Amino acid sequence: MREASKTNVVRGSSFETRYLQGRVIDIGCGQDLVSPAAEPFDLVHGDAQQITKYRPVCAYDTVHSSHCLEHMADPLSALGQWWALVKPGGYLIVVVPDEDLYEQGYWPSRFNDDHKCTFNLDKQTSWSPVSHNLREITNALPDVEIIEIERQDDSYNYTLMSQNNGRTDKKPVVPLKLVSQCVRAVLKPFPSLRQKATWAIQDHYFHNHGVPIDQTARQALAQIQVIAKKGLSTN
Repeated sequence: MREASKTNVVRGSSFETRYLQGRVIDIGCGQDLVSPAAEPFDLVHGDAQQITKYRPVCAYDTVHSSHCLEHMADPLSALGQWWALVKPGGYLIVVVPDEDLYEQGYWPSRFNDDHKCTFNLDKQTSWSPVSHNLREITNALPDVEIIEIERQDDSYNYTLMSQNNGRTDKKPVVPLKLVSQCVRAVLKPFPSLRQKATWAIQDHYFHNHGVPIDQTARQALAQIQVIAKKGLSTN
C-alpha cells in the first residue's frame, strides 16, 4: 500500500528536514523507504523483533517504522529493541494502523491475516483482545519524551466505516472477492474505469451486506503516528 509515501504527503517537507537527517534506519520498509538516504531493514536483513542482533545500539539519529509493529509477535519487546538503536537526542517514529479505522471492530483482521495485535490512542476500553495504547507503550520506554502523537485519517470516509455491529443483512449470492476479480480482469485495459467500478461495487456490498471496506487501498490514512525523542542522558 506504500503507506510511508502516503504519510510523507501529509507530513510536509519540514518533516524530513527535522527528523530524517543523519543516520536513519527504516524498519519494515519493503520497497517504500521513508527517505532515499534511509537504511532499509526488512525480512531479508533479519528479524525486526530482535533487531539489536543485527544493528548496533545507540547508532541511529532516527529509527522509523511504518506499519510493521502490528506484525511483531511481541510488540512491546520489539519497540524496546527499536528504541535501543536510537542515539541519545535521536528520534523514534512509529506508524501503526488505528484499530477502529482499519480493523473496524473485526478480529482477526479482515484485511491482513498477518496482523498480530491492534493499536489505539487513549481509549479506556477496546473491543480488540490484543489492543495496545500507543501512547502508554511509548511512554514506558526509558528516558523518553513524546514530541507528537496523533491519529491520521486523511481522505478517510467515516460514512463507509463499519462498526461490526452484528448486521443481519442478507448475504450476497456472489462473494465480493469474486465480483472484484472479474471486474479487474474485464477492465484491466482501463485503469481509471476499473478503479471507479471496484469502489462502486465495494460501496454496494458495504451498504447492502455490511461488508467492511479497506479504505487504505483507496489512498486513505487509517493510522496513528508517534514521534518520540530519547534523552541525552541515556547510556
